Amino acid sequence: MTAGPYVVPVGHVSSPLTDPGAAPKQGDEGGADAWITFGDTYRAAARDLTTGAEVLLLTWLHRADRDTLVVHPRDDPAAPLRGVFATRSADRPNPIGVHRVTITAVEPGRIRVRDLEAVDGTPVLDVKPVLAGER
Repeated sequence: MTAGPYVVPVGHVSSPLTDPGAAPKQGDEGGADAWITFGDTYRAAARDLTTGAEVLLLTWLHRADRDTLVVHPRDDPAAPLRGVFATRSADRPNPIGVHRVTITAVEPGRIRVRDLEAVDGTPVLDVKPVLAGER
């Protein structure tokens, strides 16, 4: 299937996290166990994902502020302002999230992952395997 020149979601996050302000900044800081449910069109693309595999989830942080260009890192007003390209802030012109997670379960059309800081309903853009030697 050709999607065209634009990015399209392949699935979405189902998570107990619902408030971006209360969600952890990074997955290893208390991220939740969450399901990634793939759209019917993209289920075949997930067929070889396995329990225990580490993957990079690319998400569209749909609740981010796309007009933000500078932030106080980690929302700490005492931290000097920095350009968003030098931070991991969700607020940025193209709010693409990158999440390194481990698959804990695989079911038809969905995977369960641990330590995901994305909130419920977040669109998933892609899933990529972590290659040996990547940190």
